[in-house]
Amino acid sequence: MNEREIFIHPSATVHPKAQLDTGVWIGPYSFIGEKVILHKKTKIDSHVSIDGLTEIGESCRFSPFSSIGTEPQDLTYKGEETRVKLGDRNIFREMVSINRGTIKGRKQTVIGNDNYFMAYSHVGHDCIVGNETVFINAATLGGHVTVDDYATMGAFSGVHQFCRVGKYAFIGGFTVATQDVLPFCRVAGMRPTHLYGLNSIGLRRKGFSRERIGNLKEMFKIFFYSELNTTQALKKIEEQLPPSEDRDEIINFVKSSKRGIIKKGSEKWDVESG
Repeated sequence: MNEREIFIHPSATVHPKAQLDTGVWIGPYSFIGEKVILHKKTKIDSHVSIDGLTEIGESCRFSPFSSIGTEPQDLTYKGEETRVKLGDRNIFREMVSINRGTIKGRKQTVIGNDNYFMAYSHVGHDCIVGNETVFINAATLGGHVTVDDYATMGAFSGVHQFCRVGKYAFIGGFTVATQDVLPFCRVAGMRPTHLYGLNSIGLRRKGFSRERIGNLKEMFKIFFYSELNTTQALKKIEEQLPPSEDRDEIINFVKSSKRGIIKKGSEKWDVESG
């Protein structure tokens, strides 16, 4: 097929009112519901179900048995019309599930661009996921979670409802996060979850300079390893560190946190090496 043709396998079920753009490919035994919108060059492998008021951007890829746009797993849901909106170039591997929003929440579940969801990942109702995140196998978001750009969710990790994961954060495998995860940091474990300092390796891979990482380390020392309370630490960061996008990201994140920040440090982390 050329890039303007639409391919639908004879065994697939596609509602006649579903909107399919040029270059869409739908494999065997997949289901596309009435209110689904598929934009250019999105590929649906075999045995995929996409239903509800769901809009999917360009050049996305769905592996077998992924389930998108299903009803929220919320006992108060009564069939209200809510939606899922996905951006461009996202990859959803086998058994990924994404629920649509709820009326009492954001009314939609939103995922940005260039994200990679490995097998069995789950995004609950009313979640917002940014751009270029990675969800490793079976990573799970409860409802109303926000995951900011470039974050990584480890295998079998879970984030509690209404929590937020900051930019460039790394959540280790089998971690349970019941509070917000500060941008740029690493956390791992459960009961309690430990802070393991700055996500230095991830930041270097993203092109952060030595100076930029050094400034972040200074902020982390003040916030996590001083004798100051949160208000005092933020004030000291504002006074001692030069204005920057990273400084403002941390300050604004902490000030807007509703569930508190994971703070419990680990003796295994060397504040000098990060």
